[in-house]
Amino acid sequence: MLNYWWVTRPKRRLDSIPEVLAAFADISLNQEWQGQRGTQLKYEEALEKAGLKRVGIRRDQSGSGARTYQAWLESLGLIFHQDKTKQIKLTLAGEAIMDGDSPVDILKWQVLKYQFPSSFSLSRGVQVNRRFKIHPFIFLLRLLSDSRVEYLTQEEIAKIVIEEADSETDKCYEYIVKRIIDFRSYGNDCLAPDFFESYKPSKGRINSDHPFQYLNDIANTFINWIEYTQLAKRNEKKQLVILDDKRNEVRNILSMKIPFIERPEEHEFFQRKYGLDPKHRKDTRNLEKTKTITEKIIAEMKIKQAYIRIAMKKPILGVTPELIGEISDSTGIVDSLVEDIIQKNYPHGSIGAFMASYFEMAFKGTEEAVDFEKATTDLFKDVFGYKAIHLGQTGSKSAPDILLISDSEGYQSIIDNKAYSRYSITGDHHNRMVHNYLAKISTYSSCKYPIGYFSYIAGGFAKTIDKQIQDEVEESGIHGSGITVSNFIKMVENQTTGKKIYSHAELRRVFGVDRQIRLSDISGGISPYTHDEPAYNHRHAADHTIKYGDH
Repeated sequence: MLNYWWVTRPKRRLDSIPEVLAAFADISLNQEWQGQRGTQLKYEEALEKAGLKRVGIRRDQSGSGARTYQAWLESLGLIFHQDKTKQIKLTLAGEAIMDGDSPVDILKWQVLKYQFPSSFSLSRGVQVNRRFKIHPFIFLLRLLSDSRVEYLTQEEIAKIVIEEADSETDKCYEYIVKRIIDFRSYGNDCLAPDFFESYKPSKGRINSDHPFQYLNDIANTFINWIEYTQLAKRNEKKQLVILDDKRNEVRNILSMKIPFIERPEEHEFFQRKYGLDPKHRKDTRNLEKTKTITEKIIAEMKIKQAYIRIAMKKPILGVTPELIGEISDSTGIVDSLVEDIIQKNYPHGSIGAFMASYFEMAFKGTEEAVDFEKATTDLFKDVFGYKAIHLGQTGSKSAPDILLISDSEGYQSIIDNKAYSRYSITGDHHNRMVHNYLAKISTYSSCKYPIGYFSYIAGGFAKTIDKQIQDEVEESGIHGSGITVSNFIKMVENQTTGKKIYSHAELRRVFGVDRQIRLSDISGGISPYTHDEPAYNHRHAADHTIKYGDH
């Protein structure tokens, strides 16, 4: 029995869950799984073919690799096996992912609802100690929100939290806070003398050279999972912290009482309750009657799998001949059937799957900078209807990353992507924006429209960002802003779902607030100037042609 928190981890991040689920549904939905070695090997081969699992030699032909991925889906409440038929079914959360709903929104709540004990944690081969009665990720968020703690390191989670946090009582919580503070002062000296005896690994011996490695691996996975929710992220010091623009959301989450699901020993009962997606409060489906598996149903599953694979890599905003052709080529299914099924299931496309990847790009530094820029260019073009030109790949310091042109409103704008968790405008970056990008726009743009705004898009910003933006506004005479990737994603979601439609005039106002754009700016109408007048330095007014229409 495991005497610490534990999650299964065939992959340590949740990014590939939609593809893994789609491949599983294609092979195993409405089929028996337990003991079906042929089905398990077929699933393993499908994972390898899709590049989701490393190709390996299956000497024993046991399908153990496939069972690990199946357990991953089960642990997150996306699938279950029906008691009467023993067949695999999707939970409502699993169905929602297959139907193209945002996997981040769905998996965020599956992670937050994750509990010990669960049907999975008590299952044979796992058996997490029943002394744990806790929502582990909620507990982590509570610690991160505490001013006495503020951050967590992987080491603190590995050596203190996953072993000693066993309930959500105030007594337990305060004890863990004290233990973390002690660990920061005394390190391993504050651990119990019998630590490795009490918290030994389930299999094998402890590596004498790296005795805490197995616990560090578990802690790293917990951090990866909570990072996928887009609520918290590791900073430059590798400390897990709540993202600044998600503090209110985390506060709201912690104010909610997430009840424990009872009867974890009853697999179907537990999984169907745990697997409720955000749109449902009950699972009232009648799953007694199993549909006859026809060729069309098989084709539909293959098309859905192909669609989800594409949607993870680029934003899909509708059904196009190119999309139909790509799916037809990859599945071998005729265009007409592909079109019918895509029109039926995803008539408006689905951008949510891609936004998980886009969010990660904003924290990669130079590692994925060009990909971040290209993706941002596509979003401004496809979602917001600008003529968007990616200039960043030229490598020129005299041109910004992206140029936007609005013919409908008669302006052009500048976007600079910064793939950092806490971006600050240095003196060099200030000069580049003011004296190269804004003052010399004619050197890289043939458009004659005036500049509508400039904006930075980053993972997060330093506390000084508002003053830094205002200094650029004052010197250049151009309105500007900064927006976190989280809030930009919210704007994309608003636009694509119709919750709020942003005209180019409205976008000019939002991106021209002369400070960091807040959630309140994008969720409703904002006044023409939410910053102090004058909007720009009037000493430069004669040098700049600024047409602010609705302003």
